[in-house]
Amino acid sequence: MDIIFDNIGLYRDGFITTLQICLYAAVGSLLLGTVIATFRVSPLPPLRAAGTAWVTVFRNCPLTIVLFFCAFGLPELGIKGAYFWFGITGLVLYTSAFVCEAVRSGINAVAPGQAEAARAVGLTFTQSLRDVVLPQALRSVVPPLGSVIIAMVKNSAIVGAFGVGGDLFSVQARLTSAQGLSLIPVLLGVALGYLIITIPAGLALGVIERRVAVMR
Repeated sequence: MDIIFDNIGLYRDGFITTLQICLYAAVGSLLLGTVIATFRVSPLPPLRAAGTAWVTVFRNCPLTIVLFFCAFGLPELGIKGAYFWFGITGLVLYTSAFVCEAVRSGINAVAPGQAEAARAVGLTFTQSLRDVVLPQALRSVVPPLGSVIIAMVKNSAIVGAFGVGGDLFSVQARLTSAQGLSLIPVLLGVALGYLIITIPAGLALGVIERRVAVMR
């Protein structure tokens, strides 16, 4: 424990950077995943095909490959930027496929009569999806979405291996490799940092789940 307390400032900075990665990636993957889910249920075959291809590629591709392409492939294509944003981009692309499937399952769970009633009053597909179907679907997918986001938080540890400096992963690398400190207490401090993120997130999602259950 002395190692953790002696380097508390380093752990604090790593925790803040990891939290930033998780927040940006969570927002991005939720937005992108919802858009891809609308493609998957679209009446237009090209959009359905695009949504299916997206999910098939990213859900079946290892996260390390996605991050490797974003960190080293994008610069080769002329796209310049910080590894911080490349790491977030890879995490968003990968997680969005799982968000998409969770949201799509919620859309399919909404009674078909809801969409039919929306079309009967003159709403377009986009309007009925946005105003009628999606609000009901999102309430029913809080538990699976919560699991996806918590998994994403844990996956963010892999982002640190691709050049994102200052996160919790880089803390353990710095303390063990550069300073030669014992591995186990260093990793305990890193694990504690992730638990501080995931446990409150799980509790918050439980509260949200109970509230939307009452609303339904």
